Amino acid sequence: MTTFDDDMWVGVVRLHARVEHALATALQRHGLGLSEYRALCHLSQAGKGELRMQELAELLGLNQSSVTRLVSRLEQAGLTRRDLCADDRRGVYSVITEEGRARKAGASDTYEAALTHALDRAQAEGLAPVVTALRAVRPAAAL
Repeated sequence: MTTFDDDMWVGVVRLHARVEHALATALQRHGLGLSEYRALCHLSQAGKGELRMQELAELLGLNQSSVTRLVSRLEQAGLTRRDLCADDRRGVYSVITEEGRARKAGASDTYEAALTHALDRAQAEGLAPVVTALRAVRPAAAL
């Protein structure tokens, strides 16, 4: 016997998987993975376009090793660079480059369109209650 909460959570997990797959596929056209795109988004919104590696890891939900590999890929592509913290030489920042800002900007419309399409499609395919509930929530920043 399932509960309402269990049914709701299964719907959230199904929706998440569908949307993540659609977004990852769409971003491939821009030479970006989903984590790479999200890292560029966080960096572009950060003051001075930089975040400590640990902050970036927390924002992305990655461990230190995974964020280090992610940042290395972004650096090799010229989308970010590393910088040492002036106050604490142990601190390392990831800094978005102009090329990184341009790549993120170029992918943003694709990301937004793919997100809306994936949510609309999931809504039409039986996940309407979950999509409707999520679309009704407004982030605190948007209020």
